Amino acid sequence: MSFDREVFHHRLAQTSPFPFGISIERAEGIYLYSPDGKRYTDMISGIAVSAIGHRHPAVVKAIKDQVDKHLHVMVYGEYIQSTPNQLAAKLTSLLPPSLNCCYFVNSGTEANEAALKLAKRVTGRTEIVSFHKSYHGSTHGSMSVSGNEKKKSAFRPLLPDVRFIRFNEPNDLVNITSKTACVIVETVQGDAGVRIPSTSYMQALRKRCTESGTLLILDEIQCGMGRTGKLFAFEHFNIVPDILTVAKAFGGGLPIGAFISSEENMKTLTHHPMLGHITTFGGNPVCCASALATLTVLENERLISKVEEKGRLIESLVKHPSIKEVRRTGLMFAFDFDSEERVNRIVQHAKENGVICYWFLSHPNSFRLAPPLTITENEIREACAVIIDAIKYS
Repeated sequence: MSFDREVFHHRLAQTSPFPFGISIERAEGIYLYSPDGKRYTDMISGIAVSAIGHRHPAVVKAIKDQVDKHLHVMVYGEYIQSTPNQLAAKLTSLLPPSLNCCYFVNSGTEANEAALKLAKRVTGRTEIVSFHKSYHGSTHGSMSVSGNEKKKSAFRPLLPDVRFIRFNEPNDLVNITSKTACVIVETVQGDAGVRIPSTSYMQALRKRCTESGTLLILDEIQCGMGRTGKLFAFEHFNIVPDILTVAKAFGGGLPIGAFISSEENMKTLTHHPMLGHITTFGGNPVCCASALATLTVLENERLISKVEEKGRLIESLVKHPSIKEVRRTGLMFAFDFDSEERVNRIVQHAKENGVICYWFLSHPNSFRLAPPLTITENEIREACAVIIDAIKYS
């Protein structure tokens, strides 16, 4: 154990001076297990990744079956492979007709980077509009359109011609003009602390983009794949994006993302220049097998139909006078408190008692919950009892 910690702290690059620091040997369902046998309830799904639980049997089987056939054989877009084909057919069958062409990449930030490129290519414009408090990833382009200045100021210069407007503020939509290539927005702002727009706002945003010839990119990397009680969060608002990005839960535990648009739009990446977007590992067949199995599980086990009921149960159980505000959509929660220090004590107390909740990068006065959609009523009650104790004694 001491060797593992020494390697972790000194041979693996650290993202902060204060990593969460628990040791994990195995995972199953909603639970994580340390080498000494301690069990943790994963109430954040590895930050919205393990939406159908850890090591779902159907996902494990799909991965093993694909490994027995082949792993990587060629860069994206050159060879015809059954598993990526099946995934593309399945994914587009679940989407509106205008979102009929997929490009598989390796992560959420990659999907967003490519979506920005596609919008510039389709429109011939350069201006990008994004939102204050947004988060779209940590690579240069995605960081450029993310709204947390504290996190990006050390890495400037970033992409030029990016402007920011307020989320869910109709008056700011006038900033979307005939110069704007695209608007990129999280359908539900995740890292800002689960900020949920109104239906009227999202429809006005869609209308403004259409009128100005601007492409609307909806980032559903965190809020997609059933998290909000719909397979895709935009279904709540009766709108359709021009480009959709997905990742996290899409892969069932393996790294894969996608950007999806119309075939007409996607064809612009094939000429002037050719290979307008290219990735070596995009569409990796093992990751595609895992993603295909994940979509099948979501459909066959009817997990999404139970999301709202489970979300309401958690909301009814996690009640305390010190909670300033609760924001929720489906099984995606933010609980606000009066200070970052209080949130840290709650998260640490819960961890010590076997429940994983977490904070937000851009909204430290809240802690987040986003449990696997597979969580049962008894598991919810058990975990929430620990969380309430953490709030009481922190």
